[in-house]
Amino acid sequence: MIIHVVEPGDNLYALHERYRVSMADLLRVNDLPDPEQLVVGLALLIPVKGTWHTVRAGESLWSIANDYGMSLNLVLEANPGIDAEILMPGQEIFIPLLRHEVAPGETLASIANQYGVSVYALAQENALTITEPIFTGQILFIPREKPIIDVNAYSYQQDAAGAQSIREVGELLTIVSPFAYLIQADGSLEPFPDEQMIAASYEENILPMMSILNFTSEEAGSTLTHTILTSDELMDTLLTNILRVMNEKGYRGLNIDFENVLPEDRERFNNFIQLAVDRLHPEGYFVSTAVAPKTSADQPGLLYEAHDYAAQGRIADFVVVMTYEWGYRLGPPQAISPLNQMRRVIEYALTEIPSEKIFLGFQIYARDWRLPHVQGQAAQTFSPQRAVELATEYNAEIQYDEVAASPFFRYTDEDGVDHEVWFEDARSAQAKFDLAKEFNLGGISYWALGYPFPQNWELLRDNFTVRKRI
Repeated sequence: MIIHVVEPGDNLYALHERYRVSMADLLRVNDLPDPEQLVVGLALLIPVKGTWHTVRAGESLWSIANDYGMSLNLVLEANPGIDAEILMPGQEIFIPLLRHEVAPGETLASIANQYGVSVYALAQENALTITEPIFTGQILFIPREKPIIDVNAYSYQQDAAGAQSIREVGELLTIVSPFAYLIQADGSLEPFPDEQMIAASYEENILPMMSILNFTSEEAGSTLTHTILTSDELMDTLLTNILRVMNEKGYRGLNIDFENVLPEDRERFNNFIQLAVDRLHPEGYFVSTAVAPKTSADQPGLLYEAHDYAAQGRIADFVVVMTYEWGYRLGPPQAISPLNQMRRVIEYALTEIPSEKIFLGFQIYARDWRLPHVQGQAAQTFSPQRAVELATEYNAEIQYDEVAASPFFRYTDEDGVDHEVWFEDARSAQAKFDLAKEFNLGGISYWALGYPFPQNWELLRDNFTVRKRI
């Protein structure tokens, strides 16, 4: 994949000619609100199937082609104008993916076996499901080896809408978590409509994961959690009710998202997670947790103190690190998930939790703050695609914070009110994927489905093979 940042004078047709990709593919992966108007600073994803190779001293075009299992002619064809006799160290060479034309009688499995790749990797590279039929004459791209990760996504949409979102990106999810069951002071669970999302998960070979939480927009949940954690009887009742729901509805795992837990309940919270594992593992279920983004073991604050990275990393099957919400809805405008802060959190997490148990939290929404900001004034939350629509509507030049690895822009609305918008684009998504790869993290966890962001899913497919566990 190539990320192209729009400069003055750029237009879609010129990019189509320059990169030799179809207009239809450019429009599909970027979902542009107005193909005739490209705002300066907009990051466009150029959907070319392949990778870039940086020439090292002593390499020839033939040796590079051979290293990638390509013919010299294919590499020459992908790099028009290159002088095969003169390569300079540092020069970038584009290496396309191999293509396979489906012959009569071939299946995804037989083609995958022929090239020594997994069926899931072949399907994902071509935006197919493993059960989807293929046809004689169809062209398939053969994937190269990529890191294999788990991908979770939460959804707090209504049941039918959540099911539709799951189907749209299902080939790129390992786990999906309808959000969520609210615990009650008597150990019961508030009913939650999730049947359609669970059914869609199984249709897409995704593990449905039950989420439980202790808070609402009006209640922090500290007292409620204390009531549960200080009673052996209530903890047992809660776990019994969780198991009942999991058995009845077909969940395959549990995610415990308890926030604002009192610092004095830290060990009790650890004990509850251990009790959950002891009850659920023998039944074949996995257990995960969600933790606030800490940078040290003794970080003060109600959000952080009871989240014991070391204990949760030891007890749980994996831990979702919620590396987002620096750009809080009620706070001042800033990057929602600044890469420099995410890095600090992951570097600390790795001192307490095995890398394969860490799921990097990735928010896929944008925020629009009015200026000047008044403390407590709420920002609007919407999709990255809506952010691009606004930038296009107001012809706002998009800027990019290199430290936070996050795009933003400012505009003035019809009422003369100034706004500042922070969102995600192809550059920021790639930066997060690079972070996950740098530290060999076990997974990525999206908050949340329902915010259209097609660039993200194309880049996810390009960077990783997503593990399927059913």
